[in-house]
Order: sequence, then C-alpha cells, then structure tokens
Amino acid sequence: MLPERLRPLLRAALKQAADARRKVRVVTLVASRGFVLHPMDWMPAVSDQNSPDVYAPWIDWQAGVEGQTHAPREKLTAENWDDFYPAARRIALADMRRIEPATARMLIETKGSSEPAEVRLALIELMRFGLGDDDLPFLKSLSADRSGKVREMAGRLLARLGQQGQPGDSGPEDRTAELAVFIAEGKSGFIRRRTTYAPVKLKSPAQESRRVDLFATCYLVDLAASFGKTECDFIGAWQFGVDDNADLSLVRMVAVSGGDAAVALLADTLVAEGGKSALLVLHLMLRLDSSRKRSLIRQILKDAQNLDALNLVEGIEASWLEWGDLTNGKTLSALRSTVAGNNEPVKRSVDQVLETIGFLATAATAEKLIGDVVAAGMPPAATSLAFLRLNAALAGTNT
Repeated sequence: MLPERLRPLLRAALKQAADARRKVRVVTLVASRGFVLHPMDWMPAVSDQNSPDVYAPWIDWQAGVEGQTHAPREKLTAENWDDFYPAARRIALADMRRIEPATARMLIETKGSSEPAEVRLALIELMRFGLGDDDLPFLKSLSADRSGKVREMAGRLLARLGQQGQPGDSGPEDRTAELAVFIAEGKSGFIRRRTTYAPVKLKSPAQESRRVDLFATCYLVDLAASFGKTECDFIGAWQFGVDDNADLSLVRMVAVSGGDAAVALLADTLVAEGGKSALLVLHLMLRLDSSRKRSLIRQILKDAQNLDALNLVEGIEASWLEWGDLTNGKTLSALRSTVAGNNEPVKRSVDQVLETIGFLATAATAEKLIGDVVAAGMPPAATSLAFLRLNAALAGTNT
C-alpha cells in the first residue's frame, strides 16, 4: 500500500487529473514503483481494462462476484476456467499467449465458444499477443461466428498474418478495388525509376467520406495486393504529405490490419519524416514495441513543436525518461518561455504536458524538472506540478 505520508501528494495528483484516463496514469506510475493505492483514494471501474494487472481482483470484486478472495494461484486450465474471475482470467490468458500461445488458443477455442458475444470478442482480441501462423485455422473458423464484431476482429487478425479476402466477408474485393481507384500509381527518379503511390485529388466531401470508410473497412494486405505489392513495398512507395487526411487513414488501416513488419516500417518512416508525419505514429502506439515508442517520445521532445501530442500517447511505460532526454532538444526552453510569459491560455496548456512528463519521468528527472520550471517563474505550490511532485516523492521502488 502507498505509504500514508504520500497519500496527500497522490490525492493532489488525482484531483489534477481531470478524466479517468489521466487518473489511470497516476495509478500506473505508482504501480511502476511497486505500490497500490488505498481503496478510499481510488478504485477501478467495473469496465476498466487499462489499470495495472495488480488491480484485477479489485475489478472482479467491484463486478459483484460473490466472495472477496483472489483468483486461484494455479495455472488457468479448462477445468478451473470458472474458478477464475473475468479480469483475472483475461490477464492469465494474455500472459499465456506470450509464453504458450497454442495452449491459450486452445482454451479460448474450447471455452470461449459458450461465452456471450461481448466476452468472446474480448477473448479473440487477446489473440494479438503471440499471433502466428499456427493461429490461422482457428481464426478462419471464426468466419462463421454468430457475432459480426467477432468476425471483423478475426478478419483483422488474419490480415495481420497476410491472409487476403477472408471467407464470410461481404465483398472485400469490390471494396478494395473501389479504394484503389482513390490511389494513383506513379514513377519517381531519373536514373533508378521506382513506383510511387499517392492519393488522388478528390472532388467533393462525399468522396472524402467514402475514402475514409473504405480505408477503415479494407485490409492493408488486400490493398497492397491489388497493386501487385507486398505490404512493406506499398508503404515504402507511399508519398506522405500529398494529402494529410489520406495519410491518417492509411496509418489507421495499418494499425488495425497491417503485419508486424509493416507497422515497424511505417513507424520508422514517419519518425524519419519528422514534423506532422511523425505525430501520425501516435495512431500506431498499441502495435509498437517499447523501443519505437520511446524513440517517438524523444523525437517529440527534441523538436518541441507539438508537445501537446504527448497527451495522446497510449500504451507507454512509466518512469523511464531521463534528464538527458529533456536537455537534448528544445522542450526545456519552450517550457521555461511559456512559464515566464504572460499568456494565461498558453500557460494552461503546459499543465497537461507537465503531467505527461511527470508520468514518463524517473524520480530524479521529475525532481530536476520541478526545480527548472519553478526557477522560470512557476509557483512552487502550483497544481500543475502535482504529478511531478508525486513522482519525485516516489524516489525508491518497493520490491
């Protein structure tokens, strides 16, 4: 449990966090240092799927499960499936998919079929962990599932494995062919000619709306194949910056249906492009490994042109940002200038940036940043520093 002396700092940080998503960041930071919150300070909601795993028994208790004991400590099996509470079962399956994907798949296949559609969907979504070719037969069998959402999720996972036009999907070839009409194939280079792909200029808002819908319902593997390309070849030939809306639609398509190699290539390409293009990587966050996520954060901090984008970052670990990551760029000078200025609306925009850095930073970095912005003119007791103060106070790790 978080030490009593730190609870006032915790409450201040929770009060400053205006919505549930930001409060979970506070909880996650505290958990990264080895502590849980007092239930009188915070409790996860029944529908919460973003809190640290340690809160799974709390969520199950909130859901009204009879008894207040934890889920069993033994390994999840078909025989003890019903002994695990829903949140604990989900965590066990996710861990199992990382270590023993085939065993987890068999459990999802044998026990999930009798669950309601909403539960089946959550179980199928866990297949993203450790996804591989061995999962193909099961995922293909879901084309006959009675839930349209389950069929859609299975189709996206199959697309990530390079499977085109899944059975049971209504007219994927027609939709993909229609989307391809919105994309122009060209050539670039004088000596080494290479193929390029760029969005065509649209004539009406209706066309824009239709293109967005098609990107959202088609799969990357099918679109690339319609041009005779692999996913990576297609992404490598895409001309970013021609149409920002088309770029966004493509990135979202890759996030939900692209293979791992395509996601990694797109992320690296966008970060290399810099500026607005780099920010599109935020839509890929849940598909990226830790290293690429951190590279993006460092790039945003280095440029300091779109610091507000930090507030959109999802699925990133807490407590890793070092002081050198802040000094290697324009972020500190931008924060100092804003704090020292007289523009109150701009000052208020700094609050969430400091909050996000307070989540990402190590305790030592948080302490240094507090001193830096206070020296620039921010009052030492400012509510904007609540998250940073809590972080700095959590200097040790409870092991």
